[in-house]
Amino acid sequence: MTITDDGPILIEGPVEVVLSDGQLLRSDRFLVAVCACRRSRTFPWCDTSHRRRTRRVAASKDRPSTGCAPETR
Repeated sequence: MTITDDGPILIEGPVEVVLSDGQLLRSDRFLVAVCACRRSRTFPWCDTSHRRRTRRVAASKDRPSTGCAPETR
């Protein structure tokens, strides 16, 4: 399993996922992208909807905030 910083959780397949309502979903793909942001229309599978969200940029001690709007992806 690989957890990405700003994307899905990648799991070597096949994968079975049990949803909160007890429904069992299965993917037979060799690499499965599981949604971590809950924006996917195909949840729990990732459809890259995370790419359209606005990303918040945190100010650090070395880089003071400029007051600019957060970057978008």
